[in-house]
This record gives sequence, C-alpha cells and structure tokens, in this order.
Amino acid sequence: MIQTFLQPAEADAAPSLDTVETPALVLDVAKLDRNVARLRAHLDALGVAFRPHVKSAKSIDVAWRLFAKGVGPITVSTLAEADYFAAAGFTDITYAVGLSPDKIHRTRELVARGIDLSVLIDSLDQARALVEAARDGGVMPGVLIEIDCDGHRGGVLPDDPALVAIAGTLKDGGVDLRGVLTHAGESYAARGGVGLPEAAEQERAAAVLAAEKLRGAGHALPVVSVGSTPTAHFAKNLDGVTEVRAGVFMFFDLVMHGIGVCELDDIALSVVATVIGHRPEKGWILTDAGWMAMSRDRGTQRHPVDQGYGLVCDIDGKPFADLIIGDASQEHGIIKARPGSGATLPDLPLGTRVRILPNHACATGAQHDAYHVIVTGSRDVTAVWPRMRGW
Repeated sequence: MIQTFLQPAEADAAPSLDTVETPALVLDVAKLDRNVARLRAHLDALGVAFRPHVKSAKSIDVAWRLFAKGVGPITVSTLAEADYFAAAGFTDITYAVGLSPDKIHRTRELVARGIDLSVLIDSLDQARALVEAARDGGVMPGVLIEIDCDGHRGGVLPDDPALVAIAGTLKDGGVDLRGVLTHAGESYAARGGVGLPEAAEQERAAAVLAAEKLRGAGHALPVVSVGSTPTAHFAKNLDGVTEVRAGVFMFFDLVMHGIGVCELDDIALSVVATVIGHRPEKGWILTDAGWMAMSRDRGTQRHPVDQGYGLVCDIDGKPFADLIIGDASQEHGIIKARPGSGATLPDLPLGTRVRILPNHACATGAQHDAYHVIVTGSRDVTAVWPRMRGW
C-alpha cells in the first residue's frame, strides 16, 4: 500500500486530533524518527548490522523510515507480513517464527519471487521436512537454527548435541544453513534497567557459542543474529554477532518504560479517545476506547507501577498524574485514579478528548487499520498510514 497524504486543497478541512473519529491510533512521527536514530547510533557504535523487526509496525510507511535508502533487511513474524513487505520492495527477509511444515510451500513461493528469505527451525523434524521438500530440486529458503539463550521460548541449547545433528541433516539434504538466531525474551522481566546489560551479554554469549560449535563441525555459518528491544539498547559488547533485531523500539510503550528502556516522552504511539460518561459515585470517567481499541494486554500488571490498560494523557499527550484506564470492556474504557495514589479525577466533561499510552504497542496497534500521523506539539493529522493484518 502507498501512504495516504492529505492533499493541499484539503488544507482548510484537514483532520486533527480534535476532529478525527475516535477511538483512533495516533503515531507521533517525530518520536518515531528519534527512537530509530537512537538505536541505530548505538548499534553503529558497536559495529553490528541492524535487521529491524517490522511486526510492531506492520506498515510500509513506517518501515521506509527505518532505512536511509528506503529499504533494507527486515524481520517478520508472519508470512503475510513477508508477502506485504516483499511487494513494497523489501527483498532481504527473516521469518523469525518456528517453521511449520505446512508453510514450507509459501516460503518457497517467496524465494521464487526473488526474495532472499531465511526461516527458523529448532528440531530435527523441521530439518527433515525441509530436506524432503527440497528433493524436487526447486528453490528453498535459507535456514537459521533457533538458540535458547534464557529458557524463555523455543530453541536449542548451545551445548545440545541436537544442534549439530540438525545442521548435519540440512547439509546432507542440500538445504542452506545460514546461521543461528536467538531472542532474549526473559529481558522483559527486568525492572528499571537492572539486569539488562547482563541479559544482553547472556544472549550474545549463547549465540556465539552455538555458532562456534557449528563452525567446528564444518559449517560456514555467516549469520549470528540476536535481539530484543531491551538487550539491543543495553548491549555493551557484540563481538561475534553479525546482526541485531528489535521491533517495539520504534514506538516504545509502558512495558518498555517499566523495564527501564525508555522515558514516557519517548512513547510514539497512543490512542485518542472521547469521554462518553461519568460515574462520580464510583470514581469513574467513561471513554469510547475499550479493550478493542487498547487490546487486552496487561503487560504492566506485575510491574511496580501498574498502568492498567493504559496511561491517560490530555489531548496534547501530557500525562495526568496517576490517571489510568483502570478497567475496560469491549468498547468502554474506564478512567480511574491509580489505586493507592491519592490522586483525584480531573474535570473531563462529556466530549473531552484524551490520549492513552499503551501497555504494549504491538498489541494496541493490531487493533487498528491505520495510523493517524502527527508531529510532536501539533494536533494536525498530516497523513493516514495503513497497517496490514493477518497470517
């Protein structure tokens, strides 16, 4: 899809956060650009390549802002994303979710279209399925073996004999083994930045150890891929790593704030909502942004500061003191004072517009079809950028 810009002739009627139909997803493009520049500068200083994860954005218009020349290597979480970004000219793609055998034919279709695609596996069964598919002599994707660096998700431990066995099966079957990939998902358990440099080093060390074992077994292994938004920002040494992946860094959110990766002012994504009612006897203000607009994600629930379903700000993005979406139903968000804070509800008459910072930018974004693009300090909507969905 091509980004939709407002035409000059429409200038007098240009929408703003005061007039756009709510609930609506808002993207501050100045903060987006600042967040991208911050991480790129850090990784450049460490001398490592960057392969941003576009699952957070699911938008060509956002992805184009990640690269100085418009396109570059990306990571995706679905094959629908791979199709979508490939159609826009992104040709170097890593599909960083464990490959199921029924999806092999779709990966081969992408390769046949000229896409340099890498897929992810962590078992002999997956390796055998790829080898079996390759018997017809047709094109195949490259393969990365997932490494378990912290027990968070899938993957092979660096010292597991299965690692070399998987690599050998691929090699014997004529399937290209490109490298190893890991993700430090346990870094999300950090609070206030404590432990993140150590998590980044643990991630790096696991991937490099696995790569060394495979090279010792005769595999070239050009790719050593690591990454999560927390560890990408807190890594101090990436020796032996060839690329870093991260996704939510471009937007940030309340989870990243609680982990200690960003400030509230760095959060580029919000939802604009309208006050639709009051229950003063309950200490409630009702809005039209329920969990269908914010998502059900309660990622800060175990943080020292629980942000409910989102942190409430005024229409210009300035947070109210200890004001959160304390509860939500499908199309209702209930503004409450944070429990135990002693805060009082502000005067927000019927029709007042507020903006809500999300717990998890990826989940909140997934509830919407498009971004309403603004720049910091302005309510004017300068563009509407479509988002893709599906698998």
